[in-house]
This record gives sequence, structure tokens and C-alpha cells, in this order.
Amino acid sequence: MDKGSTPFISTKQYLNIKIIQQYKINNQITAAELRVVDEKGENLGIMPLEAALKLAKEKGLDLIEIAPAAKPPVAKIIDYDKFRYQKEKELKKQKATQKIGELKQIRISVREAHHDLEVKTKKIEGFLNEGNKVEIVLVLKGREKYLKDWARQKLEEFLKMIAVEYKIAVEPKFGGKGIIIQIAKK
Repeated sequence: MDKGSTPFISTKQYLNIKIIQQYKINNQITAAELRVVDEKGENLGIMPLEAALKLAKEKGLDLIEIAPAAKPPVAKIIDYDKFRYQKEKELKKQKATQKIGELKQIRISVREAHHDLEVKTKKIEGFLNEGNKVEIVLVLKGREKYLKDWARQKLEEFLKMIAVEYKIAVEPKFGGKGIIIQIAKK
């Protein structure tokens, strides 16, 4: 390995490093007094650091400072590997629930047939139900670009066809090729 290159680490290793850096364990704790919680979640009260460390050693577990900002700091008596596993699980669960909706685009024309518009509304409803934002572009050609009120009316008619409840994320604006509006599910 070169001096300049960095070793590859997996996501799991990165999460472990992140968790390790975040919490102080056993002798790394510097606070004189701690509010101690045991492995079952029961509050053991406020005690000096030495007594908490002794209690953890007697049980064969680790003392982990979980809330250093609290007065006094909160520490938990628990096996460090078990604690790290729980935190990894929490992080993975947060990551999974943090689905970021994409921006989907649908193009319509003022001359499009009613059935074609219905097909596109069904597509939009599917996108909205998946949690995505939808950008609707009403394409205008030639002289249609100068008939802004008529074009806006056509767009409003199309929006009324959408059965799913939605909110307007970005108000309609005239862009290069026509009118652009963004909607998202309520």
C-alpha cells in the first residue's frame, strides 16, 4: 500500500468506527460523578466514577457514557459488543426508513387526447403513492407559448384529473418549453 492511499473500509466497519468514536468506555470516561443505568434499564442513581467502574467489573460488563451532555452524565452498564450491535441496528433502521423521494417528470401537451391524459394521471398517481415528487411539464409549441392564460387553464384541468390528494410543491411557472409545476403527496 502506498503512503498516499487510504485503506478500503466497508460500510459496517465505518458504522463501527462511528459508534466507537461517539461513546466513551470504562477508563475513557472523565466525569467525576455519573447517573448509572444497569443492563435492564433500571436507574441505579448518581454515583462516583470509581464505584460505577467497580460495579461494572463485578458484573463482567462495560461502563459506557451514553449522554455526556447531561448533568451529571448518564452511563450504562452493558456489554460493549451488545451495545454496539444495538446501535448498528438502530442506524440501519434509520437508514432504511429514510427513503428519499425522487423527482419524476411527466410531459403533457395541450393537444393530447383525453385518454392519453388519463394514462398519464394514473402514472402520476403511482409516483405520488411511492412518495416521489412529480414535475409536470405542459409543453407549448409555436404560438401556444403566447396564450399563457389558456395554457394555465389546460394545466388546471389536467391537475383536476389526478385522484390522489396532493400539494403543490413549486407553483406553476413558465419555462423554456412551457409551464412547469411540481406536486407531492399530502
